[in-house]
Amino acid sequence: MTQDFVIHLAQNAVMLVLILCAPILGIGLFVGLAVSIFQATTQIQEQTLSFIPKIVAILVSLILFGPWILNHLVEFTYSVIVNIPKNL
Repeated sequence: MTQDFVIHLAQNAVMLVLILCAPILGIGLFVGLAVSIFQATTQIQEQTLSFIPKIVAILVSLILFGPWILNHLVEFTYSVIVNIPKNL
C-alpha cells in the first residue's frame, strides 16, 4: 500500500463518518434546543426532561436513517476491499 492510498482512505473514512453522523446529530441538536427553550419558558428544571426526548429522537432517527447509513458503509467497505489489491 502506498502512502497516498492510505491518506486518501483515511480522508474518505473521516468524511463518510461526518456525513453519516450529521443527520442524527442535527436531529439531536434540534430536539435538545427545543427542550431547552421549553424548559426556559416554563421554568421546569427536571433532569430527565432534557435526556428522554433526545434519546427517543435519536433512536427514531437511527431507525429512519439506518438503511441509508448501512448502504453507505457497505459501499465504502466494498470500495476498500476492491482497491486494496490494486494498491499493494
